[in-house]
Amino acid sequence: MRYEIEGGSLPALVIQLEAGEGLVSESGGRTWIKGPITTDVKADGGLGGSIGRMFSGESLFLNHYKAKGAGEIAFTSSFPGRIVSRQLAPGESVICQKRAFLCATEGTQLSIFFRKKVGAGLFGGEGFIMQKVTGPGLAFFEIDGYCKEYNLAAGEELVCDTGVVAMMEESCKMDVRMVGSVKNALFGGEGLVDTVITGPGRVMLQTMPIYKVASAIQPFIVQGK
Repeated sequence: MRYEIEGGSLPALVIQLEAGEGLVSESGGRTWIKGPITTDVKADGGLGGSIGRMFSGESLFLNHYKAKGAGEIAFTSSFPGRIVSRQLAPGESVICQKRAFLCATEGTQLSIFFRKKVGAGLFGGEGFIMQKVTGPGLAFFEIDGYCKEYNLAAGEELVCDTGVVAMMEESCKMDVRMVGSVKNALFGGEGLVDTVITGPGRVMLQTMPIYKVASAIQPFIVQGK
């Protein structure tokens, strides 16, 4: 399998498949296909896996693509930003936001990841349910805006705005923390809580999650009469 990521800030992932090679994506994930590549819809993980994906905001079913000969398949970002790849070893997992997963090679397992702490789920901006992607396989993710990566040491903390954590290794822990005093929370412009990631492990942040875009344009939307 060969691939290229094209298009700058409006990226497209263009993958060249040989006969017998396959990919998996969320329902409606691919943008175009060229050549003998078939699509099959499956409920990976059985009924439990499908229901879990429904509660996470994703589709009940996954699309499986199989090349019957040399062909091309493309996946595009739904928002300006970057597409990043991650090679996962057997049993290695990453945790990502629900809409970050783009596609992966066959053999990669997709499941849901429940946030254990109520506070982190309510106020962390990433929600109670995230996605867990487990190898072996090559997985691709879309990042909204610029992608900044950190490799945290054991016990090292990264404090950031809610909603900007796009992906982290399973070894990392996520929690929330109040932004100082009540005065700071009300008038500091930083919101009520921060998301806190504690290492060890790699973390990918996104600079322009969709909620920030919605907040930026909200004052300019003309309400209908």
